[in-house]
This record gives sequence, C-alpha cells and structure tokens, in this order.
Amino acid sequence: MPLVDVTLDAQADLKEIWAFVARNSVMQADRLLNRFQETFQYLASHQGYGRPRSELSPGCRSHPFGKYCFYFRTTNDGILLLRVLHSARDIRQIEFPKNP
Repeated sequence: MPLVDVTLDAQADLKEIWAFVARNSVMQADRLLNRFQETFQYLASHQGYGRPRSELSPGCRSHPFGKYCFYFRTTNDGILLLRVLHSARDIRQIEFPKNP
C-alpha cells in the first residue's frame, strides 16, 4: 500500500480543520477527515495525479477537495502531504516546504 507521509504543517492544518468543523459536529469532523484520508490514499496510489504547483514549492502538486485543497509532493513510496488548506485562503501568504 502506498505511503502517505504528512508534514508538521499539514498535521496542524488537519487539526485546525477538524476543530473548526467539530464546533458544530464531531461526527461530521471525523467523517470529513476520513474522506480526506481516502483521497490521500488515492493520490498516493496514482502517481502524477494533481495539478503541478512548482511555483509554491519544487515538485508540489495540488488537488481540490470540496472547500479544501491538498498540496503534496510525490515520493518513491507514495506522497508527502505538504498542506491542507481551505480554498478561500490566499496561498501566496502560506509557507510551503522548499526542499524537494
């Protein structure tokens, strides 16, 4: 099974998203993060999927998911999840890892 590695920034993003959604419904927050995980696995299994976003970070790709966007880099074993951001955020103001 392909690996999904998660940066500290992406972990913080996921915790923030869960906490925001959980204010209304813990069950919905859990369900959303489970759907995220399923999509991360899909991306890890389908190398080359997603829009190239090298202007953000070398090798970065993006994939929209509802109101959110996943930013990741493909690896030999799957993907490295760089960030998970609400699509309304100005990504020019967000830091992305620069190391390939």
